Amino acid sequence: MSPGSRSQALALAAVTLERAGGITVHVRLDERTAGFFALGLSVETGRPAAVVTTSGTAVANLHPAVLEAYHSGVPMVVVSADRPDELRGIGSNQTTVQPGIFAHAVSFVRDVAAPTVHGVDASTRDTVRALVREAVAAASGHTGQPGPVQLNVAFREPLSATLEDVEPVPEDEVDLAFARRRTHTGLPVAELAPDDEPATVVIAGHDAGADAERIAWELGAPLLAEVSSGARFGRNLVVTYRELLGDPDFGGRVRRAVVLGHPTLSREVPALLRRDDVEVVTVRATGADPFDPSRASRLVEDVTVTGRTRPEHRAWVGRWVAASRAALGDGDAGPDLDAKRSADRSERNRFLRDEVALRRRPVDRAMLADAVWGVTWPHDRLVLGASQIIRVADGRVPGKKIRVHANRGLAGIDGTVSTALGIAAALEQTQAPGGTTRVLLGDLTLLHDLGAFVTGTEERTSRVQVVVGNDAGGAIFRGLEVAETTPAEDMRRMMTTPQHVDVERVVTGLGWEYRRAATWGDLEQVLTDPAERVVIEVPLAD
Repeated sequence: MSPGSRSQALALAAVTLERAGGITVHVRLDERTAGFFALGLSVETGRPAAVVTTSGTAVANLHPAVLEAYHSGVPMVVVSADRPDELRGIGSNQTTVQPGIFAHAVSFVRDVAAPTVHGVDASTRDTVRALVREAVAAASGHTGQPGPVQLNVAFREPLSATLEDVEPVPEDEVDLAFARRRTHTGLPVAELAPDDEPATVVIAGHDAGADAERIAWELGAPLLAEVSSGARFGRNLVVTYRELLGDPDFGGRVRRAVVLGHPTLSREVPALLRRDDVEVVTVRATGADPFDPSRASRLVEDVTVTGRTRPEHRAWVGRWVAASRAALGDGDAGPDLDAKRSADRSERNRFLRDEVALRRRPVDRAMLADAVWGVTWPHDRLVLGASQIIRVADGRVPGKKIRVHANRGLAGIDGTVSTALGIAAALEQTQAPGGTTRVLLGDLTLLHDLGAFVTGTEERTSRVQVVVGNDAGGAIFRGLEVAETTPAEDMRRMMTTPQHVDVERVVTGLGWEYRRAATWGDLEQVLTDPAERVVIEVPLAD
C-alpha cells in the first residue's frame, strides 16, 4: 500500500483484513518502491502480491516494476483506485486513462465501475470474489504466462465509511492453487540422449532453476550457469565459461546447447547460439519472451534425458572443469599457515607480517564478490544489482546451493533495494528467524533507489545488509567499445557520471545504520555485524 485519498477504502479494508489474520500489509511511502517491494514479495513466495495505489501519476510510478514482473514472469496484482466514469475526460484532478496504462505488460485488465448503491449484497459479493479469483489465476499463470495484472477500481464520494470487523475467506473456499504455475504451452517435451561424440553444453541463465544442473549431469555436459540461475552448483559447473566459450578448444567444439532460463550476463552465450553449426534446444522460460537469439532454436516445454553417459562424456566435462579451475588459479592463498606453526621465529614473524598486510589490503570487486558470497548460506538470500559487480561475481564465485536473485527481466538499475526489502519481508514470514537478506550493488544502483530506505515508523523491519561497492561512478560503462574512441572527459561526464554523495549522511539520515569497510579486515568484520538494517560502504580499489 501507498497512501492516497482515492484509494482510502482499499487501504482501510486491507488493514481491517490484516487485523483479522487474512493478509499481511506493508505500507511504502511512494509507489515506485511499493511496486518493487511487491515484486520482491512475489519472487520469494511464488504467490502474487497485490500492490494498491491511488489515482493519477501514482499508477504510472508502478510501471518499472510492472515491466520487470512481465519480462521475468513474476505474478503481481495491481489494484489502482480511479475516478468514476462521470469524472473522466473532463479535466478532473488526478485523473488520467488508467485502464491499459501498462499496455502489453499486463495480460489481464478489468475496469471495475464505482458502486451505485450503498452496501454489499450477496450477488455483489459473489461477483467480486469471482473477479478476484480470475485476476489471481491470470497472475499466477493458470491461463497463460505468470505476470502482472490490473484491477482498476473506481470510487465515488464519500470514498469510504466505517468498516466493521471482517473474517478472511476460509481456505476451502479458495479454489485456486496460488503457487506460481508454469503453464503448459503445447510445446513438445524434448527427449535428448548424451551425444555420440560429446559436444553438448547446458546453459543456465537467470532463474533457470535446479533442473539445469540435473540435465547437465544426465547428459554428461558442462554446466554454464549464471550466478542468479539457481543452478550454480554441482560437479559439472564451469565458472569461467565466458573465457572458455571463446576458446576454439572448448567453445569451438560445441555442437549442441541446451538453454534454460534467461542468459543476460555475457556476449559469448548469444554468439554461441547464433552459430550455424550449433543445435540449440531452448526450454521455454517463465516470462514474456523465449530466449532465442538465433531465432532458430528448437523451443520445448521441458527436457527428458534418455540413455547413459560414457567415459567420453566425463572426460568432456572434466576438461572444461579443469580448465576453469586453472583459469581461476588458487586465488590469494593468504599467509602461510605452516609458517604460523613453525619453530623458527623468523617464519612466525613472516606469517604475522603477511597477516597484517592482508587485513590492510584495499578491497577490489573480486574480493568484495568473494567475501559476500562466502558469508551467504541457504537460510540467507542474496540480491545482486545491475552493476559491474554481478559480472565479476558471475566470473569467479564457486558453486554453492544458495538462493540468489537479480532483476534480470529487463536488467534495469532501478528498484534493487526495494525488491530486496520485499524478499526479506517474505523470508521472515515463511521461515524461522535467522536469515539475512544481503544486497550487493554499485553506487549508482544504490542512488537509483534511495526511496527504498524511507520506511514508515509503524512498519515492521527485516534483517537486511546493503553492501555498496563505491567507485563514485558507473564502472560498467568503461568496458563499452565507444570508450576506445571517445574523449575521456566526454565518457566521464556522459556515461560513467561520477558522483560524490556522502553515503553515511544519507543512509543514517534515513534511519539506517552505516559501516565503512575500506580494507579486507574491515570487510570480514562488518559482514558478520548483528545490526538489523545496515548499509556497508566499500570504497573500491579498482
